[in-house]
Amino acid sequence: MTKLIAALHAPLDVSPTLRERLGASRLQVNLDDADVAPAMRFGPGEPIVALVSTWDADPARVLDVLGETDPGLHAYRVTERVRLDPAPVPDGERLDVLANVAILRRPADMSREEYLEYWMVQHTPIAIRTQATSGYVQNIVEDALTPASPEISAIVEEHFPMAAMTDPHAFYGSGGDEAELQRRFAELMESVARFGADKGLDLVPTSRYSWTR
Repeated sequence: MTKLIAALHAPLDVSPTLRERLGASRLQVNLDDADVAPAMRFGPGEPIVALVSTWDADPARVLDVLGETDPGLHAYRVTERVRLDPAPVPDGERLDVLANVAILRRPADMSREEYLEYWMVQHTPIAIRTQATSGYVQNIVEDALTPASPEISAIVEEHFPMAAMTDPHAFYGSGGDEAELQRRFAELMESVARFGADKGLDLVPTSRYSWTR
């Protein structure tokens, strides 16, 4: 199935008919909303307040419908790799997690092949074992669909307990052990630096909603 991800910089009104309007077989909406207000957010890019993922939809139709909300949206065609399945939830209900979405940029001194190999093969197991991750979805960017879209390499979505917004032990799964917290943090940051994700990364905390029928 063809997956598209659009990043919006204006608030999105998620109507019951949005999936039908987009012509998508499946729809996912990630919102930086009041539920995740205490969470960390940062990055060099224009602040993202919503991400819309569609499956099997016509790109022109998606851009047309979402462009009503944000004419300057950024959109990409991606290849999805689900490494940890998100918990199931009924259509339209909020998944009870902090869904962090990271926008990744490849360093100039790494080839695309080197970058993807390190991120997907070597880094991913480290990320999962050093954090309290309950869902992990990788999206490899194949094409930009709008002329103004910045060049990015990947979009990754990671799910954490809601307590992780303010409690680092909840984020890293260190059980209140300060030494274990520091060990996990150091291991993760060392790996992050190896493929340039310590620089030029946008982090967007979100609430996640999806519709599959």
